[in-house]
Amino acid sequence: MKAKKSYGQHFLTSDAISERIAKSLLKTESYKGKVIEVGPGKGMLTKQLLACGYDLLCVEADRDMVAFLNEHYPKTLKDRILSADFMKVKLEEHIGESQFAIIGNYPYNISSQIIFKAIDYREQVVELVGMFQKEMAARVVAPHGSKTYGVISVLTQAYFDCKYLFTVHKGSFNPPPKVESAVIRLTRRDSLDLGCDAKLFKTIVKLSFGQRRKMLRNTMRSLVGMNEELFENPIFNERPEQLSVQQFKDLTNLIAPHRLGIQLIEPEDEDI
Repeated sequence: MKAKKSYGQHFLTSDAISERIAKSLLKTESYKGKVIEVGPGKGMLTKQLLACGYDLLCVEADRDMVAFLNEHYPKTLKDRILSADFMKVKLEEHIGESQFAIIGNYPYNISSQIIFKAIDYREQVVELVGMFQKEMAARVVAPHGSKTYGVISVLTQAYFDCKYLFTVHKGSFNPPPKVESAVIRLTRRDSLDLGCDAKLFKTIVKLSFGQRRKMLRNTMRSLVGMNEELFENPIFNERPEQLSVQQFKDLTNLIAPHRLGIQLIEPEDEDI
């Protein structure tokens, strides 16, 4: 089976790394072992997840890989493979209201979208573990003040504790990718209540980083107009990468009572 560029496929060849990824899931007792694997490919990670005894559902978009898995794991994966694009799957139709984890060696071309989908399903997603392009992994876990800190950092860290686990080098794949890879773990926070309007919070974060070199007093005018009294608060003199997640929550609460009567347009889920 040859890797297909259209699916962003790079097959992991190391059993040791696959086992380490599988064993990076921690909170299995809270979701009773229910795990969704995204893009199992040839099943290198899949066999490790099965060895761990997880209640596994594999979502694979490539029909050739689905046939490969059914051929090589006819008993253990029976009725556990969903031939579909993960980004188009309504997970509640297959998981119901159960708590679950997401894991995978994710296609790099949709990795940020996978994280945003996990955020959308945060009421059910207890953990997310997986392989990303190293630069993407660094952005997700980046602290405020870092040059790599951005939209995906703030929106993910608002709901999940994020940890960089380990780096995976190019030679561990066939064919080798052009970039280094890394495994990270997202663990859902005890409380999902932001303490502010969640939709406005998301809008403010994306507006801010859309013009990351500007001070917040300039980027927030589209929401509050020329409100000089409000802008006396020193937070508006900052640039977005200088604000922690908590400060973005505080900013949302500051803006909420002064917001102009305009409809909030949900920005596209892209990592700016």
